[in-house]
Parts: sequence; C-alpha cells; structure tokens
Amino acid sequence: MAILTAPGLVTGTAYAAPTPEPGAKSLEQVREDIEDLYREAGTATDAYNLAEGEATAQSDRIVEIAKQIVAGQERISSMKNRAGAAARAQYRSGGLPPGAQLALSGSPTQFLDGADRLRQGEKATTDLLSDLNRTQDDLVRYAKEASEQWRKLEANRIKQEDSKKRVEEKIKAAEELESKLEAEEKARLIQLEQQAQYKAQTAWLSSGALKGVNGAATDAGKRAVQYATAQIGKPYVWGAEGPGSFDCSGLTSQAWLSTGRRIPRTSQEQLRLLPKVAVKDMRPGDLIIYFDDASHVGMYVGDGAMIHAPRPGRNVTIAGAGSMPIKSVVRPDA
Repeated sequence: MAILTAPGLVTGTAYAAPTPEPGAKSLEQVREDIEDLYREAGTATDAYNLAEGEATAQSDRIVEIAKQIVAGQERISSMKNRAGAAARAQYRSGGLPPGAQLALSGSPTQFLDGADRLRQGEKATTDLLSDLNRTQDDLVRYAKEASEQWRKLEANRIKQEDSKKRVEEKIKAAEELESKLEAEEKARLIQLEQQAQYKAQTAWLSSGALKGVNGAATDAGKRAVQYATAQIGKPYVWGAEGPGSFDCSGLTSQAWLSTGRRIPRTSQEQLRLLPKVAVKDMRPGDLIIYFDDASHVGMYVGDGAMIHAPRPGRNVTIAGAGSMPIKSVVRPDA
C-alpha cells in the first residue's frame, strides 16, 4: 500500500492559524517564508559541499604533483651523474684520432670492436641527454600545473566561505522567524508543514504517478536502503555526512558508499552525473531529486515513500515520495 503520511502526521484534524492582525502575515505565510529560507540554505549548502569536494581533490593533486617534482629532481640528479661519467669515459677512450687508434690497436678487429662500443656509448649519452631534457620539461609542466591548482584551490576556498556565509544567513533568518512564534503557534506550524506535505503526496498519488511502479531493489539498493533507514532520527546538520548527523545529500551519498559505490556528494551533482530513470521505473535505492534547482534529495524505499534529511531543526525521517515537487529520479547502480 502506498504511503500517504509520514510517521507522526495527524490527519484527522486540520489546524488553521488564527486570523492575523491587519498587515501581519498569516502563519501559513510564515511557514512558506521559513520553507523558502531553508530551501535557499539547501542550495547554498550544495554549493559549499561542491566547493569543499573540489578543494579536497585539488589539494590531493598538489600533493601528487609535489611528489612528481621530487622524483623528477632526483632523476635529473642521477642522470647528470651518469652523463658526467659517460663523458669522462668517452674522453679517455675517444681522445685520439681514428687513424692513431687503429695504429695503436694492433688489430683491425680490435679497433672495429672498440669503435662499435664507442658509437654505442655515444648513442647512450645522446639518449641520456634527451631523457634529461624531457624530465626538465616535465618539471616545468608540473610547476605550471601546481600553480594552477593553487589558484583553483584559493578560488574554491573563497567560494566555500561565501556559500557558508549564505547558509548561515538563511538558517539564522529562518530561526529568527520561528523564534518569534508562541509555543502554540510553533505546534500549529508543524501541523501546517505536515498538512502541506500530505496534500502534495495525496495529489501525487491521485495523479497515478505510482501506477505500474513495482521495480525490485538490487542487492546494492537494499543495502543502501538499510543504511538510510538506520539513520532515522539523527539530526539534519548542513554539510554533515555522518555518522551522527547528515544533510540531505550527505545521507544519500553515504548510504551508497556503504555499498561500496561512491556517488557525487551533492544533490545537484547527483542529478547531473547519475543516470536518470522515469518515475514509473524507479526502484528502492534510487534517488529522488526535488525542486527545480535540485536543492534536495531523498532515497526511494518503495510503496510511495522515501527517506531524507529534511532541513535544520528536523531529523532524518520517512516521508511521502511526492510530498515535494519531483524534478528527476536518478539511479546510482544503473
């Protein structure tokens, strides 16, 4: 049976906010404002997480380049020593003109053997110098790449700071709106949130969206669902990816990592890089991307339900898969 409600949702009684004073916002308008602020915070969180992931990759690349530079310098030092030794040996054996070497050799065969070895030595020296030049060119290229990676790293650091500031500003604004409510209004606010989700889920189910949806989870999908289910009740914390707290894409990416499959860290990158499937073809373990800006993600668990980390102030929970506008469904194990 398809899920219509999330645990704890009271559907028997509809709570309406009292009529606001002239010019004041209704509780429903406040709810919508708070929801918009948290969604904007979610978008900024995605930007922060993406910049953080890119910065980590750039730092790793800089370390790798540094190791290549050290190895290249050691190789150049070794080749210079070998080139010097070869040059000294060639000077000792090849200092006389060929006619004098033939006269002193006592044997044409001996002379020809020596001349052949000399040519081989000259070729080895030429190859050594060519290798030396290539290695020096590599060091120049490594230095340029390291400089570029540092530039990108600094740009990402600035992006992270800007995104963090936006996240904190949006969350603070939402919390301030909520803090102005009386205890009774906060209780009604939760009811309004649940009613809005219930209404959206009911409309989604009534549209026939689940008709024919009966895909069976893969073994990996089952393990991902088991991981996500085990996190129910843990708090949402922006930028978190476990084990004690999660943001929305932190939960989905860690759930799939638990199966041995690494997927993109953010909901926007999950949408961009993972294979898309039609809603009618979705199966447990698939990820549902929400809103036009792909600012939220949950994991489909079957029967019209999904697990997600909703927003600051809320815990990982199970909810209706259609309780928010669906943008796309993507499959980590396609």
